[in-house]
Amino acid sequence: MAEAGQTTDGPRYRRVILKISGEGFCNVGERGILMDSVLHIARQTFRAAQHGTQIAIVLGGGNILRGAQFTSGNSSVHEATAHYMGMLATVMNGLALQDAMESLGCDTRLMTAIKMDGVAEPYIRRRARRHLEKGRIIILVAGTGSPFVTTDTAAAQRALELDADALLKATRVDGVFSDDPEKNPHALLYSDLTYEDVQRQNLRVMDQEAIAKCQEYDMPILVFNFRKDGNIERAIRGDRVGTFVHGAKSG
Repeated sequence: MAEAGQTTDGPRYRRVILKISGEGFCNVGERGILMDSVLHIARQTFRAAQHGTQIAIVLGGGNILRGAQFTSGNSSVHEATAHYMGMLATVMNGLALQDAMESLGCDTRLMTAIKMDGVAEPYIRRRARRHLEKGRIIILVAGTGSPFVTTDTAAAQRALELDADALLKATRVDGVFSDDPEKNPHALLYSDLTYEDVQRQNLRVMDQEAIAKCQEYDMPILVFNFRKDGNIERAIRGDRVGTFVHGAKSG
């Protein structure tokens, strides 16, 4: 693997998992699916794939529904049911992204962890790997198919299952900060962190289970701002964007 920050003539990574939260599908502070936002993601990802990197995308669904909104003490919805509802929201995002990417001429496959043959293929690890090897971009939805598991953890799980070289966490800010940069203009942006740094400082990168999985198997994480046009391509080819999270010896 190339050193952190190194730029090469070809793609830095052979295969990546790109995690995009539901908020990437709408304007800041809004809900629903805005196709201009979806096309912005699709164009960047399609251009990045043309460099030769195999890309699997794991989607969140918070722009449509968050399970947490049904888990208050007064809610009649069981928490497990709320999580399943959130998984279905990721499927809606996946359908929108698939159509946007195919409108650009990109060969894609939508794969879901919850069986729904009418709209998507079931996620099968070997089949997913074969799609990637054939140059298709795969869109992975419904998390892991189980409640009480975040889509961040699902992204870490898929990165390990599919032998990805890195997990790219696309956000609306420039990387990992010492504090919320949208509330604290003096927050410090980190360029490099170890998994231990993230856990010790309780930094908002991904949930703790996802970080623990990546740490156990030394799966590097790159956190960057996908709203800046071209950043997905830059992240894949090894340019310095965002924050690189790694093991103590791999930074």
